[in-house]
Amino acid sequence: MKEPRNQATQKIIKTFAIIAVLFAVISITAAPALGNDNNDDEVNFIIPEHGYTVDYYRSYGEPIIQASIVGDPEFKRGEIAGLQVKIVNKGYIEGFKRLNGDQGGDNSTEELLALAELEEEEECTTTKDLKATLVSETEYIEVDPVTSVQDVEEIETGHTQTLRFTIKIDGDTPAGNYELLLPVSYEYQANVRTVTPEVINLGLTNTEFTREYKTKNTVLSLPVSIESEPKFEVTEVSGNLKQGETQVVEVSYTNTREITAEDAMARIIVMSPLSTEKSIVRLGDIGPGESKTALFEISADQDAVVKKYGIDSEIKYIDEEGETSFSENLKVNVPLEASEKKISITGIAIVLIILIALYQIINMHRKRNQNNENSSGDDNE
Repeated sequence: MKEPRNQATQKIIKTFAIIAVLFAVISITAAPALGNDNNDDEVNFIIPEHGYTVDYYRSYGEPIIQASIVGDPEFKRGEIAGLQVKIVNKGYIEGFKRLNGDQGGDNSTEELLALAELEEEEECTTTKDLKATLVSETEYIEVDPVTSVQDVEEIETGHTQTLRFTIKIDGDTPAGNYELLLPVSYEYQANVRTVTPEVINLGLTNTEFTREYKTKNTVLSLPVSIESEPKFEVTEVSGNLKQGETQVVEVSYTNTREITAEDAMARIIVMSPLSTEKSIVRLGDIGPGESKTALFEISADQDAVVKKYGIDSEIKYIDEEGETSFSENLKVNVPLEASEKKISITGIAIVLIILIALYQIINMHRKRNQNNENSSGDDNE
């Protein structure tokens, strides 16, 4: 009675041992993703390769990624710009190599399997899971970290994808050419293998191919330039303001950049309690490093507060392309002094009236006293 029970127990143990060995083989043998006819997604199972797949063809080719800036790559100082970068895949297949199969008739089962694998091999030039990161190696150009990393799921050969970044140009950036870097990482299909019927022993169905992917990293260059343009600074202010008076203030403007500002005009913007009858002064051409002085007549109200006033000014000029341009706001700091204390005509008149009144009173009092003295002398006689 014990022997049949022992045999059943041994069969159960043997079955579990086979299953354990099978899972051990699966866990230690790495194979690429499987192709699935039911949908286009890749099924990420790990299966043993040898004995379960056949490699009929090997393709020679991979993606070739290039990048360029869409539109004008020239920017202005102080500009916050949206940068559009076009990614194009120019990959091509150099050829195929037959590895296995008897190459019987075109209608043979094995030949049909080989041709099916050959068709799948054509995807070797398609990028997968592309990640691009825009990097600036100069302190003058800053890449917005929110937009610095862009992902693209897939780019087939001959197709393009536009990436959008945001950059900020420093206001003191020297004119000239700069280079932005675009490190790109992506995967591509390196090989396809045809699954044999034995794969059903692993419990996998509707699976025809396994795919091997490789990762490639490359750094693309994006040239940009910062346009040349004049830049102005207020380098000297002479003169001051006085309450209730009109004073001449001299303002010197210097072109600190490398391009001449043609037909330049300086303009000030004053507000109450200040005013001016002529707010624009022509300066003429201002070359690189050259200074020009503008004279402004500025009036201050009598009750203007005594302090230093910041007057806004700007330079209007003609740029290299013959277009009218304006400088940034240039602050002109001018002190206002208190006026000298003077007695007005009305005050003088009041003082004279008072003095005359006092004189009349004193004179009347003196005459009265004299009359009283004369009266007393007549009585004594």
